[in-house]
Amino acid sequence: MANILVVDDEMGIRELLSEILGDEGHVVTTAENAHQARVERAATKPDLVLLDIWMPDTDGVTLLKEWQRDGLLTMPVIMMSGHATIDTAVEATRIGALNFLEKPISLQKLLKAVQQGLSRGQEPARSAMPPVRAPIAQTADTALQVRHVTTDSSPAPQPLPVYASATASAPAASGPDMHFFTASFELPLREARDAFERAYFEHHLGREGGSMTRVAEKTGLERTHLYRKLKQLGVEPGKASKRGV
Repeated sequence: MANILVVDDEMGIRELLSEILGDEGHVVTTAENAHQARVERAATKPDLVLLDIWMPDTDGVTLLKEWQRDGLLTMPVIMMSGHATIDTAVEATRIGALNFLEKPISLQKLLKAVQQGLSRGQEPARSAMPPVRAPIAQTADTALQVRHVTTDSSPAPQPLPVYASATASAPAASGPDMHFFTASFELPLREARDAFERAYFEHHLGREGGSMTRVAEKTGLERTHLYRKLKQLGVEPGKASKRGV
């Protein structure tokens, strides 16, 4: 778990990054401009900062220069922008930024950059440790492969049987693992599909303890698409995970 400061003038970006990083177990503080960023950096001593370049009061590159000049660049900083040029990204890196993410930011790129940044920030404390064979940043991409390799010896999960009832008027689950799903053939196709998808996502949220990251991996959906889908279906991740479906 790490303390991460997200600095961005767009509320939607701040909320989305807070939810994603919060699900990963991090403590997230947000700031909407450079002034707030200065205050939060002094108050929370973040382990990593995600810093937007274009902001209304002071741009991110200028703030980065200020921290570097005053000896306050003691944490990894990852720059973010949807309109920056290559020259701007190169300048930020030269000043001391660890990485540069172009908006819209994909989930995998975000988590990989954050992991790399936190690993870099811990290097001084681990200097006495022997070097590892591969960069830690690669683990975000290889996690799924490792999980599949290590579980090959265990029995493969059985497919989830779907039963349709001519009398049921609403979807229902049988048992805590939701091995059965019932719905009426009399339902319109859209309603029947929504009922199945609702049960499907509630099942995986329960299995993964409400972790949106693991559910996104399990279902093969992008994180933002998953959020929109759950909202559309009226599924609340917190309630689904508590039911342990």
